[in-house]
Amino acid sequence: MNILFLCTGNSCRSQMAEGWSKRLAPKTWKITSAGIEEHGKNPYAIKVMAEAGTNISNQESTRLTDEMLIQADLVITVCGHADEHCPVLPAGTRKEYWPLDNPAKASGTVDEILDVFRATRDEVHRRVKDLIARECPSNLEVSDEYAI
Repeated sequence: MNILFLCTGNSCRSQMAEGWSKRLAPKTWKITSAGIEEHGKNPYAIKVMAEAGTNISNQESTRLTDEMLIQADLVITVCGHADEHCPVLPAGTRKEYWPLDNPAKASGTVDEILDVFRATRDEVHRRVKDLIARECPSNLEVSDEYAI
C-alpha cells in the first residue's frame, strides 16, 4: 500500500497524517505527504505531535510531483482546496477526501491556538486508525500508546 496525503501547503494536516500513519500502519506501507504548494512545516503541528509521542520534525514539506501520483495506490486529500485542485489521478488510483479544518488559521493566545492544533491532531489520529482498520483488518492489534 502506497498512501499519499495531499494538502494545500503540506505544513500541518498532511504532515500529521503522514506522522500518524508512519507510526501506526504496517511497516510495509509507503507513506508520504505533499502539498499543491510548499509552505514549510508548521511549528505548532510539530509541537502537538511531539506531545503525543510522534516526531514529525524530520519529515519534509514537499510539493506534489507526477511521480508521487503515479506511485500512489490511495491519495487522501485533507482539505477542500487540495481536493478541488488535485490533478487527475492515474487509472486505478483511489482518492478519499478528509474535510479537516485548517489549524493554521487559528487565532488567539498561544494556548488557544495549540488547542485547535490538538483537536486537529486527534481527528487525524482517529481517521488514520479507521483507515488502517479498513485497509488492513489483520493489523487491528495496532500498538498505539496514545489515547485521545
